Amino acid sequence: METLSRYLRIWFASARYSLVRATMFRGDLFIWALVEFFWISVNVVMIGVIYSHTALVAGWNMYEMMILVGTSMLIQRFLMAFFWSGIFEMGRNVRNGLFDFILAQPGDPLFMASTRKLELDGLINSFVAASLVVYSAAKLGLRPGVGDIALYAAMVACGVVIHFGALVIAMSLAFWITSSQGVEGSYFTLMEFSRLPKEAFHRGLVSVVFVWILPAVVVSNAPARVLLHGFQASWAAWLGAATLCWFALSVLVFRLGLRRYTSASS
Repeated sequence: METLSRYLRIWFASARYSLVRATMFRGDLFIWALVEFFWISVNVVMIGVIYSHTALVAGWNMYEMMILVGTSMLIQRFLMAFFWSGIFEMGRNVRNGLFDFILAQPGDPLFMASTRKLELDGLINSFVAASLVVYSAAKLGLRPGVGDIALYAAMVACGVVIHFGALVIAMSLAFWITSSQGVEGSYFTLMEFSRLPKEAFHRGLVSVVFVWILPAVVVSNAPARVLLHGFQASWAAWLGAATLCWFALSVLVFRLGLRRYTSASS
């Protein structure tokens, strides 16, 4: 408990600094929040255009698809708010030797590297994504119980952990390679598939890779199905196993990479 309390104090100190810095540059905060809102709006408009020509896509109607896309965006906005900036900067800091600063911090290097910044614009737009989910559920006449809502929130948290693990693995490759820019792009490409229903990957190698091996589909499909169909043990078990595996793998890759790190002073 003492260790947990210490890490919470460290996180709150970092979050407070990030909030103060964000309010000092309110123009930047407004512009980036607007950019993210525009990106969410473009996706919603695209869904509307697609469903103006068809009633179903892979068996999903328009509002079911909006719940899926909204869930995917909610997970990504939480990742952007709490972890993105710190993890993204990690690769650059490893290459230029500034990772020494992280190693000098009073905590686990992965925790210190990933939680250094809180991005308020991502946090603001998480409410926009959540509103899209609530609106779509209301249009479908869904009345999820307290248990379903709690399970949905837990599954969204699992999705954030899976995204976190995938991003840490991608950026940890900076310990071995000179530039990780191509790897960063592959992460975004992979996570684009999280906006598609599982039924779109119904056969062949694509199904094996994106449904069963990589976490792209499960992160959004599992929580969305809780709202649409209630608790399903197979999806909950699948998401839980994926969360544990990807988090453990990310920690392992980071620790192995850390052994190779050569500080700026050496």
